[in-house]
Amino acid sequence: MSTPGLNPASPLKLQFPQSLAVYDDYAKAQKSVDFLADADFPVDQVMIVGTDLKRIERITGRLTWSKVAVGGILSGLWLGVFIGLVFVLFTNEALLAVLLSTALMGASFGLVWALIGYAFTRGQRDFSSVTQVVATRYEVLVENKHVAQARELLAGLPGALPDPFA
Repeated sequence: MSTPGLNPASPLKLQFPQSLAVYDDYAKAQKSVDFLADADFPVDQVMIVGTDLKRIERITGRLTWSKVAVGGILSGLWLGVFIGLVFVLFTNEALLAVLLSTALMGASFGLVWALIGYAFTRGQRDFSSVTQVVATRYEVLVENKHVAQARELLAGLPGALPDPFA
């Protein structure tokens, strides 16, 4: 098995990896590697590879002009205050005056750009969401010269399945 795009000297690559086990969730794969580590197995010869990737998008709410405007103002306000603090470090101006002026300019800028951006969507995406890429399977790979030892050790893991390679 090789992973395209990885440098042969990369720490994310084994020379001749072999499959040790496949799990439905990362916690089980991690538990098996932890079990090997507790048994003094050379875990630097082990990789956990997530496969069958899928993108999950969780809808968090409906977007409206007012929500977009408030979000733009808050985002711009935060940026304006940050820029104001940087300016204060390099000028002799009054702290409050600089912070208020940059915060106001940032909020205005954020409002305008958020509303322009939302207008360009033309109602095609009237919701907010968060996304995550997750694997549906996790394969534990071991360098071929250590795979027999790893299989023996993993057979002692409480709740382990019978060795399909025996």
